[in-house]
Amino acid sequence: MNEKIIKPVAYIENDFDEKFGIPRQSGRAPSVVSKIIFYPEYRDGNALRQIEGFSHLWLIFGFSKAEYNKFTPLVRPPRLGGNEKVGVFASRSPFRPNGLGLSSVKLLRIEKTDEFGTILIVSGADLLNGTPIYDVKPYLAFTDSHPTATDGFAKDRVSHKLKVVLPQTLPSTFPKDKIAPLTECLSDDPRPSYHDDERIYGMTFCGHNVKFTVSNGILTVLSIESQNHQ
Repeated sequence: MNEKIIKPVAYIENDFDEKFGIPRQSGRAPSVVSKIIFYPEYRDGNALRQIEGFSHLWLIFGFSKAEYNKFTPLVRPPRLGGNEKVGVFASRSPFRPNGLGLSSVKLLRIEKTDEFGTILIVSGADLLNGTPIYDVKPYLAFTDSHPTATDGFAKDRVSHKLKVVLPQTLPSTFPKDKIAPLTECLSDDPRPSYHDDERIYGMTFCGHNVKFTVSNGILTVLSIESQNHQ
């Protein structure tokens, strides 16, 4: 068996500083904007030549916070309530033999910076801040899109969304351009699927602690507090 050592070519920078609250799939929160920053040895602008012609990209990334010690053939997908087991290769669980994931993002623009060279600005990523990116590939609609594809046990979550109620007054420290991304993440219901009660949850987003509760399909944000003021 031939083994191959791979190393990241870039990392992602965004407002997700913890796993809880990150959309479970890419594209579920299209207003979330991220930066793809390449490591110095991959900052040759030629590597991105003509990438602007593609509207979407595939990111091959590593589940850097998922501990994997031995091969586990069965996993418990959150979509099934955390109780039913399915095969690891029939799921998108982060606990995989090689810890690799795939995320489809929209390419918004390309920026040239003094500090990091050329970077990519993308939207819709479902990745933790600092996640290593092992490769970037263009999304090809004529071959990557399959309109008649079926979604297996995940089909019931396609249209699941919560109504989000924000406080009438948001703290001055919370940027206005982050309201839509936060709302999209919350509407996607970040709770574990096996939780269906009115307990208070908390997530961090854009340097703020967001506390909320859910009842009858309505997610009510109780407070948004800056982490720098606690």
